[in-house]
Amino acid sequence: MKQYQDKYFKRAKKENYAARSVYKLKEMDKRFQIFKKGQTVLDLGAAPGSWSQFAGERVGPEGHVLGVDLQTTKHSFAGNITFLQADVFSDSPELLAAVEPLAPFDVIISDMAPKTTGIKFADQANSLELCERAFEVALKYLKKGGSFAVKIFEGGEINDYRDAIRPYFARIKNFKPYSSRSESKEIFIVALGFKGVDG
Repeated sequence: MKQYQDKYFKRAKKENYAARSVYKLKEMDKRFQIFKKGQTVLDLGAAPGSWSQFAGERVGPEGHVLGVDLQTTKHSFAGNITFLQADVFSDSPELLAAVEPLAPFDVIISDMAPKTTGIKFADQANSLELCERAFEVALKYLKKGGSFAVKIFEGGEINDYRDAIRPYFARIKNFKPYSSRSESKEIFIVALGFKGVDG
């Protein structure tokens, strides 16, 4: 999909970020203080890598970011960031070898989106499925007290999804970044203070 030459696109190029989407995560972090020095972060749907870049900056050299995506990226990363081309929903040996030394993670973020069809309800359903699977990853790998942020397309299912994950977190908020395009139907659900699987 063609990336519009808007101010965020131009700013990302100037600041050497892989994509304009970095500013959505920056806004989210400014609002909710998601990242701290020394944390481990799992970035789902990481390509082309701008979220991993920013998370890496925030956690510093003593922290580590693992970005995973089905697609590859040509972007180069700082030494505290590992990018793996893999299916994050699989249990492949390569994925497990990358995840297990870092788990449990302090933060799990997901900017995953389905390939859009233009059919509103189908796109919403596919987005919801990715969010549900991202939450399954969080249940498996998120540290108690950790944070989880996930992109979802606006629709009637958002409240159901929030209700499903609410018992596992101290606080849940919807967030629409200023840097999201005006025509975009995406919002982010930010869940803080993971209580663990046993509550």
